[in-house]
Amino acid sequence: MAAVTRIVLPELLDELDPNDPRAKRSRRDLRRVHRAMGSLSILREAIGRLRLRVPPTRILELGAGDASLLLRLARTQPEWRGAELSVLDRHDLVSKDTRDRYRQYGWTLTVLRADVNEWARAGHSQHFDLCITTLFLHHFDAATLGTLMQAIAAHCDAFVACEPRRNAVARLGSRLIGFLGANAVTRGDAVKSVAAGFADHELTATWPNSPADWWCDEYAAPPFTHCFAAARKSVRRG
Repeated sequence: MAAVTRIVLPELLDELDPNDPRAKRSRRDLRRVHRAMGSLSILREAIGRLRLRVPPTRILELGAGDASLLLRLARTQPEWRGAELSVLDRHDLVSKDTRDRYRQYGWTLTVLRADVNEWARAGHSQHFDLCITTLFLHHFDAATLGTLMQAIAAHCDAFVACEPRRNAVARLGSRLIGFLGANAVTRGDAVKSVAAGFADHELTATWPNSPADWWCDEYAAPPFTHCFAAARKSVRRG
C-alpha cells in the first residue's frame, strides 16, 4: 500500500520559549521517547553501515536540542575519544552537566546557535567528517529539505538521519505516546511528526547524489524509525 502523502505542520515545541515549563517538560519527554524508540541502537547501526575507514574527528549535529542523545553515543564509542562535536540549534539548550560529561568522554563540544536554514544558505569553510540528525528533517517541506541536503553534502563526508517512519504502525505509536507520561505538547507534536515523516526512498530523492562519488542507503528501522545514510566512497572501507 502506498504511503500517505507527507503533511508538514508547525510543531508546538518549536514555537514555545525554551524556558516555558511546557517546553522543558517536552524536552524531558523526548529523552524518554528516544529510549522507547531505541534511537541510540538505531543510530549506531546507521553509522556502522557507513563503513568509515577511520573514526570521525569532526562531527556536526543538526537540530541537536539538549545534545543528550549524542552524549549517550559518546559513552559507547571510546574509539571516538578526541572528537570535536559541533551542535547546531536555534537555542543553546546544553546544560553544564552535559558539557562536563562530554569532556569526561574526551569530546570537545561547541554550540553553534543558528537557524539551520540560514546555515544552509551561508557559505562555510569548515568541513565535517560526519553529520548526524535525529527527528529533525521531518520539520521541513520538500524545497527547504532539498536546500539543506545540498549544504550537508557540500560540507560533510558522511551523513546519518534517523526520522519518524510514516506508516500505520508509527501513526498508532504516536497516539499512544501518552502512556510514556508525555505532556500535551509532546503528544500533539508526535502525531504531527509521523504525518511529516518519511517512507520509501523520499530522502534519497532529495540528496544531491552522484553515484560515482556517493554511497547511499535508505531503510526502515522498525518499529517507528526511518533511516538515511550517505558517505563519500573515498571515506568508506572496501
